[in-house]
Amino acid sequence: MASRQYATFEVAGQLFGLDVAKVQEVLSFHEYTPVPLGPRSIGGLFNLRGQVIAAVDLRVQLGLEPRDFEGPAMNVIVRTPDESVSLLVDRIGEVVELDDETFEPPPDTLTGPSRELITGAFKLDGRLMLALDTARAVQTSTSSGSGE
Repeated sequence: MASRQYATFEVAGQLFGLDVAKVQEVLSFHEYTPVPLGPRSIGGLFNLRGQVIAAVDLRVQLGLEPRDFEGPAMNVIVRTPDESVSLLVDRIGEVVELDDETFEPPPDTLTGPSRELITGAFKLDGRLMLALDTARAVQTSTSSGSGE
C-alpha cells in the first residue's frame, strides 16, 4: 500500500497539507519588506541566510482577507523549480503519513479561488485535510499560460 507524508498547517481554521518532499523548512519570521505595486498576494520579502524569499499570503490566494502582520508569521518554505517561496500560514501542524487509497477528490462544497488550489482531501480524526497544489499556491501573477 503506497503512502505519502504531508506537512500540515492551518489557514483560517482549515487544515491543509503539502507533500513533505516539497517543503524546505518551516519557520517563524516577523520582518517583511513590502513590495510596492506587487501582487496583492505577496505579503512581502525577507532575507533567509542571504536568499531573498517572497512570502505569499495564502489567505489572499484562498480568496480571504489578507493577514495582519502584527507580530511574527508562520512560514512554510517550499521548493519550486525556479526558487524557494514562503507560504504565510496561521499555524504549523505536524507531519502525517497518509495512504494514497484514502485520497478523495476535492469536496463539492469547495468553491471560489480555493477550489483551484486543492488537489484532493483526506479525512483525519474528524477533520478534513485539503491537499494543496504547491505550484498553484505560489503562483502570484494573474497572467495565464503557465500550464501544469
